[in-house]
Amino acid sequence: MNAPINEADLHAWADGQLEAERRAQVEAWLAGHPEAREVAEGWREQNRALHRAYDHVLDRPVPARLLEAARRRGGWLPRFSPMRAAAVVGWLALGGIVGYVAGHRPLASPAQASLPRQAALAHLVYTPEVRHPVEVGADQEAHLAAWLSKRLGAPLKPPALGEAGYALVGGRLLPGEDAKGGGPVAQFMYQEASGRRLTLYVRNDADKRGDDVAFRFAQEGKVGVFYWIDGPFGYALSGELAREELLRVATVVYKQSRP
Repeated sequence: MNAPINEADLHAWADGQLEAERRAQVEAWLAGHPEAREVAEGWREQNRALHRAYDHVLDRPVPARLLEAARRRGGWLPRFSPMRAAAVVGWLALGGIVGYVAGHRPLASPAQASLPRQAALAHLVYTPEVRHPVEVGADQEAHLAAWLSKRLGAPLKPPALGEAGYALVGGRLLPGEDAKGGGPVAQFMYQEASGRRLTLYVRNDADKRGDDVAFRFAQEGKVGVFYWIDGPFGYALSGELAREELLRVATVVYKQSRP
């Protein structure tokens, strides 16, 4: 119970799934990390908003048009409970609302949309560390690349960002984002001469990619994130700096990470 606070702890805190002792430890940590708390409280409020907006849908009967469509598509309805169908209706409605708020622009898939949030939180958790910012330092770069490549299931190496003014600090292995693990994730950390840090979050998105490899930008509190999916991996570069500067570095990363 005295293990360092990690990303999974913060998700569990936002979801109200921590035991009392661990919840107290997480809240004490969050008190000293206001930016991480802002992100986690945003998740908690998002959960509340979804419940307020859509819990009542679970009590509604499944619309007749959906039942008829289900019957026409192969008789899967007996295995599809009314409660689950109602939840699907609610989520479809939510998707419409989100699309409208975004100005009718194409949206990232749910898997893609989670990428910047996870990356920003991992950035906030680990960049303040002084003694243990990474598991494997830059002096063992070859070992770091081999280890993370094996764990993520595809060749992976940390980009060289010297031309952008950043040196590799090292990297670490992180857990996936969901209760089932979601697959291991790699985080590389970089630092410039002034001490400012960037992190590159990399996860295996081979099964989530689809046809969309667009460069996207997200702002999570004070952390800006450029993210994209290319080859087997989803990438997210995070930092507390101007969007234009972050884009400059992200472009260097993108060029070096092409399969």
